[in-house]
Order: sequence, then structure tokens, then C-alpha cells
Amino acid sequence: MAKITYIEHTGTRHEIEVKPGMTVMEGARDNGVPGIDADCGGACACSTCHVYVDQDWVDKLPAKDSMEEDMLDFAWNPDPVKSRLTCQIKVTDELDGLIVNIPEKQI
Repeated sequence: MAKITYIEHTGTRHEIEVKPGMTVMEGARDNGVPGIDADCGGACACSTCHVYVDQDWVDKLPAKDSMEEDMLDFAWNPDPVKSRLTCQIKVTDELDGLIVNIPEKQI
């Protein structure tokens, strides 16, 4: 299990243990973390699971593919470096300690 920390825009923290093979979005959804809507269910067809990855983790995650890059154009206030869609981040043991910050709004 990997411990993922989801931080709401208000500063409220949710430390969740997520099974490898799941996505960061599924971990949030299955544990009731507010602010990650995941309207498309993880199909990379919306941007409602957008987060800002903690700077220390940016280079440790797999690169964004073109589909994720395209969907991030629709996210609220995307950051060219730190923005990610949680449905596109598969959890592995190496992600233990990952920190993501949930934006104030989801579009």
C-alpha cells in the first residue's frame, strides 16, 4: 500500500492508503475525499480530478501523455508543471508519500 496525502484548498489533509494498481483518483473517490469529482469515471475525458502534485514529486511520476495534456487545458487554473489528472496516475509502492493539492474549483 502507498500512503497518498490529498490536501484540500482549505488545508484539510486526507492521508489514505491506496492499493497498488489503483489510480490516485480511485483512492480519493473510494475514501470520500472532497474536491476530486471524477465525472468521467477515470476515462481521461474531463478534468474534474485535476490536482497539483507536490513539487518534490513532479519528476518522480510518469510523464503526462498527450491525452492528459489536452484535458488539462480544460482544468481550472492549470500549472504547466505541477498539474496532473489523478485518473492518469497509477499507484505503485514507489508512490508511497505522494502529496497532491486539490484546487479550489473543478470545471
